[in-house]
Amino acid sequence: MVLDHVPGVVIKSREFTCAALLDWGWLPAADGERRAVAEDVLLIVSELVTNAAMHAGGPIELRLRRSPEGLRVEVSDTSPELPVLRHRMDPAVPGGYGLRVVALLSWAWGSASDAGGKTVWSEIAAPPARLELAKGHCSE
Repeated sequence: MVLDHVPGVVIKSREFTCAALLDWGWLPAADGERRAVAEDVLLIVSELVTNAAMHAGGPIELRLRRSPEGLRVEVSDTSPELPVLRHRMDPAVPGGYGLRVVALLSWAWGSASDAGGKTVWSEIAAPPARLELAKGHCSE
């Protein structure tokens, strides 16, 4: 999904991701564990897109790559500065937890420089096999 100059970029990114999760059968969630995985994916997308918007001049592209093992979320921007996970947080200073959230929810994450800037990525394990169709999706 091209994100360059998209108004409401975080909301649009979540809507795009939700549609993909529905299309791939990750949603609607048949159980709490599957729902938790889908919610983790949506939170990771929100954090990566927000970080690009706040610290890297804005996101330019969101890519979702599905495999049998899981999902890779990639957010590209034009800043050459690679993100750094803060190890010591000051509880008196708001913010700064986005990458920590991504690191905790991902089985792997990282970043890579490219010709136009960088791509920050996260990999999430696929949810357990679908047991039964349940009500509920991203709009709840």
